Amino acid sequence: MTRPRPLAFAAAGLSQTFDTVTAVDKVSFVVPAGKVAALVGPPGAGKTTILRMLLGHLRPTSGTAQVGGPGSGVKPGRQAIGAMLSPRGLHPARTARAQLRVFAAAAGVSDARVDELLGLVRLDSMADQRVGSLTEGMRTRLALAIALLGNPPLLILDDPISGLDAAECTWLYEHLHSHARRGGTVLLTSRSLSTILPAADELIVLDQGRIVYQGSPARLRRSHPDRLLVKSSSPIALATTLAAQGFTDAVMRPDGRLAVAEATLSQLESAASSARVQLTEITPEHIHPDQVLAALTRPQTSPVMYGMPR
Repeated sequence: MTRPRPLAFAAAGLSQTFDTVTAVDKVSFVVPAGKVAALVGPPGAGKTTILRMLLGHLRPTSGTAQVGGPGSGVKPGRQAIGAMLSPRGLHPARTARAQLRVFAAAAGVSDARVDELLGLVRLDSMADQRVGSLTEGMRTRLALAIALLGNPPLLILDDPISGLDAAECTWLYEHLHSHARRGGTVLLTSRSLSTILPAADELIVLDQGRIVYQGSPARLRRSHPDRLLVKSSSPIALATTLAAQGFTDAVMRPDGRLAVAEATLSQLESAASSARVQLTEITPEHIHPDQVLAALTRPQTSPVMYGMPR
């Protein structure tokens, strides 16, 4: 029998209200140790507010936020959490190396670790440049280096993809998965589902402070599959035959086309032949992950301010 993983992060009925605005509304989730979990949603969904409550920067209006636990990798006397929030908190006049050394000194970390991390995040060649002259992606990598200073088992990363190019994203995904394989745990945020899918084992999709989906990327994908859009001489006869053959996910669109999921082109043609239906047009419909996110969430109508839901 497989033993359950210890919990690294947990929220139970977590709520946060600012004046008359409910930023987070009765959010509950758990993140087992050794996983990469993502809070995903548009601006105003409550992602950063949840991170700040987990870190103890904000006291919940109600509910509880828990970090670490038996078996989660948190040991007495060790820096348990590495955090990267937005805004990044970097001084534009300092060099990258000096900025990292300031935080290293506060954490009791050696200058050797600073140089190691500059190499890890690929900023060693830019170490003596001022932060203000760095690109957004470079500043994101510097903020990540700060989060990694104490080699913490738990990472909380707010929008770690911000400003990164494709190669930098690939490097980050590999680093996070490697961290999880070593027993570490990551909770991160993203405004885009497509950019975070390569990193996440678990998804927590938020809409205006509430969870609208929680589970694996694979399960979310199964509920929003790619389809074949079919024009035919008799959509009803075709749908009936497909259902008899086990392809029950076929939806009639307003334009008369049948949207069929999970069937291949050859299976569709075979069903049409059995039903004596003529196929006149078949168009593949690929569902982009951010289309799925848009279907789960609503547009943000109120301005996003510091301390307000993000």
